Amino acid sequence: QVQLVESGGGLVQAGGSLRLSCAASTFSTYVMGWFRQAPGKEREFVAAVSWKGGTTSVADSEKGRFTISRDNSKNTVYLQMNSLKPEDTAVYYCAAARVWAVRPSEYAYWGQGTQVTVSS
Repeated sequence: QVQLVESGGGLVQAGGSLRLSCAASTFSTYVMGWFRQAPGKEREFVAAVSWKGGTTSVADSEKGRFTISRDNSKNTVYLQMNSLKPEDTAVYYCAAARVWAVRPSEYAYWGQGTQVTVSS
């Protein structure tokens, strides 16, 4: 069982930046991912990072703006979000998977989410 706690969300103006953090009770060898869900929309993939951090993936619409990283010594994964847009407004979730995955159904453990609101 893995407990995940996100933090760092908030209200920011368009063009601004936020860094989300996700603290895990244990990292083991889990792949860590970030997803987001806007009202009335399905949960969508944002980014993922492999156990050792050597492999990362970012959704096409966020490439060049978002960066995922992890610090295994702190059991923490980060999502650096730059050049934020109003359409980035959503609840952002941290998740853990046993193997490389980009679909929500493949992630076994989820945090409670943190709200990100980008004003225009």
